[in-house]
Amino acid sequence: MAEVEIAKLSFEAALAELEQIVARLEGGKVELEESIKIYERGEALRKHCDAKLAEAEARIEKITLSPQGKPTGTTKLDVE
Repeated sequence: MAEVEIAKLSFEAALAELEQIVARLEGGKVELEESIKIYERGEALRKHCDAKLAEAEARIEKITLSPQGKPTGTTKLDVE
């Protein structure tokens, strides 16, 4: 199976591949060199997923309401 360039993966595809890597590593049946190789890919996939989540958070807006409860606009969502 040819490895897909990580930057081209959707969040869901990257997460699914990362979950497969974790399962293989936890299974303990991968030789050392292969473990290192897939661990490195897993780390790159994790960073890609983190970046995709950050992009999504930046796009989410919170609807602001007037004292009467009517929508007045939007502001950036503060998740912290």
